[in-house]
Amino acid sequence: MEIDHKVYRIELKHTFGISRSKNEWYDILFIYIIDGAIIGRGEVAPSARYNETIQKIIPIIKNSIRLPNDLNDRKTIWEFIRPQLMGIKALEAGFSMALWDWWGQKIGRPVFELLSLNSKMLPRTSYTISIGELDEIGSKLDDAESYSILKVKLGTPKMDKEIITEIRRHTDKLIRVDANEGWAKDDALEMSFWLADRNVEFIEQPFPAKDLNASIELKKKSPLEIFADENSLGSNDIKPIRHAFHGINIKLMKCGSLEEGKKMINIARENGLKVMLGCMVETSVGITNASHLAGEVDFVDLDGNLLIKNDPYSGVVVNDGRLVLPKRSGSGVTLNSDYSNTLR
Repeated sequence: MEIDHKVYRIELKHTFGISRSKNEWYDILFIYIIDGAIIGRGEVAPSARYNETIQKIIPIIKNSIRLPNDLNDRKTIWEFIRPQLMGIKALEAGFSMALWDWWGQKIGRPVFELLSLNSKMLPRTSYTISIGELDEIGSKLDDAESYSILKVKLGTPKMDKEIITEIRRHTDKLIRVDANEGWAKDDALEMSFWLADRNVEFIEQPFPAKDLNASIELKKKSPLEIFADENSLGSNDIKPIRHAFHGINIKLMKCGSLEEGKKMINIARENGLKVMLGCMVETSVGITNASHLAGEVDFVDLDGNLLIKNDPYSGVVVNDGRLVLPKRSGSGVTLNSDYSNTLR
């Protein structure tokens, strides 16, 4: 068995803008667990919001991740590798994916089966409309034509109403909004009532994570449900925030592993919270792995691979807006032939 990696630049169909940044591309990292003819694949899509970057990750990988003597058990390998990853959750997520993919292929079973997850009739995913020029919205909506749910990035905040108004000129599809910590307390309640009149289902992360009291107050008065994203990184975050939100958004790149994602779902349920499954901008490696959890949640926003124009892998597909997992062992991800000379 050996470990390999490859830095890869994903290019976006449209500039991807949120309240705190905008990007035309992202550098991500593929992790490969190679065992004879078996290749377990994982993806690392770090976020600077959590102080994680490719520049931090590459030296850790280049220092050589050591493997244990016992290479016959996934859990043993994971527990040996994880302490070497310096607590970087996106890097942990990549190794978690690669190891589950390797193990599933090795024993001939899909990841959802190994983790005892529901794989039938997965939810419909939303399609993200990022912040940008108003005259680009029509083109973005064309890309989202086959999706019945839109996730709209807000938090400008001066353009927020203009963005929604422009979208409503084109479509009456259900909208979920994500402010990415960009709202001010003085405007949020009025904005929530305004959105409620425009077929918006819920609001994600209206305020900075450090301002939990603002979320508590908004939850009491808002006509729309409030979901945590930046406030909900791992399972230990859930109980302290349960009184401030109606639900949480789980992302593998935040929580660090498929196992932790499953644990977060269970703890959220125990605490009366709804669950959304989300993503960073990722290829089909990351999105397919996350999709194995999709049958356990209420809402899905797994569209990162749909927003890019150079996805080198295939895996989960979308049929009538609904996620459909591949019928293969492991994660089910395969390399597209156009990339066979550069990637594994």
